[in-house]
This record gives sequence, C-alpha cells and structure tokens, in this order.
Amino acid sequence: MRTIPRLWCPALLLAAFAAASVAQIKSFTLEEMVQTADQAVHGQILASRVTRMESAKDGESYYTTLTIQGRALASGQPITVDVTFRGGFLSETEGVFNSEAPAADEVKLGRRVVAFYRWSDDMGSGMAANALVAAHGGLYRVVEGARGAAVLGRGEGYAIRANQRIEHLESAVRLLKNR
Repeated sequence: MRTIPRLWCPALLLAAFAAASVAQIKSFTLEEMVQTADQAVHGQILASRVTRMESAKDGESYYTTLTIQGRALASGQPITVDVTFRGGFLSETEGVFNSEAPAADEVKLGRRVVAFYRWSDDMGSGMAANALVAAHGGLYRVVEGARGAAVLGRGEGYAIRANQRIEHLESAVRLLKNR
C-alpha cells in the first residue's frame, strides 16, 4: 500500500479548499437585493407550474413558476405576479433538481412569502420570466406571530438575516427604493 508523503498533505488540503471557495454563492444585503430586484411581493402562493424548455444551446431545462398574489413591498399596491426559478418536476421521473431552488416546503400552495424578482429575457433555453433574485436567497417565508406577520430571516449572507415584522421590512424596502 502506498501512502502520500506528509509534505503533500497541506498542499492537497489547500488545493481542495481553493477549489471549494471558487463555487461560493453571492451574499446580498437588503440594499443590494432591493437594487438588484425590479420588485418585491408579499403575498400567498396561489399556483405552481413546471415548464420544460429545450434549445440547441442549453439543452433541456425545467423551470418552476409560482403565482403570488399580495402587495408590492415598495408601493403597497395589490399585485399578482408570476415568479420563476430553475428546476422542477412535471412527474416523478421527468424533471430536474436544482440545488439553488427553494425547498419544496417553502413553495407549497397557500404558503405566505416575500419574493424578490427581476425580469429576464432568457433564463436559459429561451425562458423569459420574472426570475427569483439569488435563487432560493430571494424567497422568504412569512408566518403569523403574536404581534402580526413576520418574515423569517435566513442568517448571515442573506438579504433578510433575522426575523422581522412585515411592516418593518416594507418600510425598509420603501426607503431603499426611494433613494
């Protein structure tokens, strides 16, 4: 049995760490998220559908589109909007997982959410849609608490790091949009 000399171990660890660090996902502050997004909606998921697209350039792609009805965070105006992200299944065997897609539990019908989105002429394979900004990082669950609705924060590196009342988020988004 052949072993790796001790001098090579640190070099191999450094190379593995460097390769892993290249694949990091961009973190967003709330200000960066608001600047990147065309709009943000606070509402309820009314519908979900998966679309299969094909192109010579990108091959086969699957996209999930959520229909969200609620209010625009910046203006408070009523809105119904379709928001799309990569991944999804048409059946148990036809579709694709995407590690950057929101978890299935986050996008259940009836779920209340905040979603940041931006128009894309081509998300891939010719899919034009309101793309969820930062993949799963642009979608946040909303729950009812003792003092009203609260947006669940997702921790360091996410636009909404800590839980906060929806009124506070709306005020912050309005302020950032009007800068």
